Amino acid sequence: MEGILMKPLRLYLDTSVFGGCFDKPFMKDSLKIFEAIRQGRFILVYSELVDTELLPAPTKVKALPGTLPPEHVEEVQFSREAEELRDAYLSAGILTPDSLMDASHVATATVYRADAIVSWNFAHIVKLEKMRLYNQVNLQNGYGFLQIVSPREVSDDEEK
Repeated sequence: MEGILMKPLRLYLDTSVFGGCFDKPFMKDSLKIFEAIRQGRFILVYSELVDTELLPAPTKVKALPGTLPPEHVEEVQFSREAEELRDAYLSAGILTPDSLMDASHVATATVYRADAIVSWNFAHIVKLEKMRLYNQVNLQNGYGFLQIVSPREVSDDEEK
């Protein structure tokens, strides 16, 4: 919106977006988000969960977080509060314990009040029914609504 000064959106990127920067079908949209973070158009809400999942990743993927300006990155921890919310997702049957890390990402993004979680995970995160259920549990537990989007939706917004 012209004339209105808006703070940059705070985006929680799950690990799939980092890997997407080096995976042909996901590369263009993933790289656009990282470029927008470098330019200060977004703030990355960066979780230690991503560090854990990146441990076995190729060196170029592991190096990606270090290429971002620290002033555009907000580092967060997987807290007891996020653990309790994650467990509420599992108790509600949104995901099974096999998808513990996916539930942990959504819970962390919610607890730290990210404007959105961005993911290429269409099975467990970016799926209409899952989104509805995550937000139902979020509201029942005193949290706000969490936007859940794919990188394509974020990069499309940047082109306007």
